[in-house]
Amino acid sequence: MNRFLSKDFVSGLMFIAFGLVALYFGQNLALGTTVRMGPGYVPRMLALIMMGLGLLICVIALAAGSEPIEKPKWKPITLVTIGVICFALLFERAGLLPALIVLIAIASFAGSEFKLTEVIANMVVLAIACTLVFKVGLGMNITILRGVW
Repeated sequence: MNRFLSKDFVSGLMFIAFGLVALYFGQNLALGTTVRMGPGYVPRMLALIMMGLGLLICVIALAAGSEPIEKPKWKPITLVTIGVICFALLFERAGLLPALIVLIAIASFAGSEFKLTEVIANMVVLAIACTLVFKVGLGMNITILRGVW
């Protein structure tokens, strides 16, 4: 087995890449000192910790090996991505409920099992939960249903 194509090694590389991206975007933020932290102190330290963990994961994966990477499952990746994009486009225009219903409906087709009753129950429960959390609990100024609430 090729240890460079193992799940752990690739996930370690992903940690390192995210850390490098965070360092790049935070390079213009003032670092400050430990006593007087600037706005770039915590992001830089978190990026370095993330990169260190990624390096550790890569070394362990090379030494011990791990499971090989599976082929990507394109149907779930594509449908969930389309669902999130539709949610983003509908949220401002139609409100939270229609956007949430479309997201759940599209993402439901990504799985191997599709049961209409479970999908409808999921829509109802998530709609109630999101309304209670975001509108009632947090008091956010979001439209639940355009033109109604």
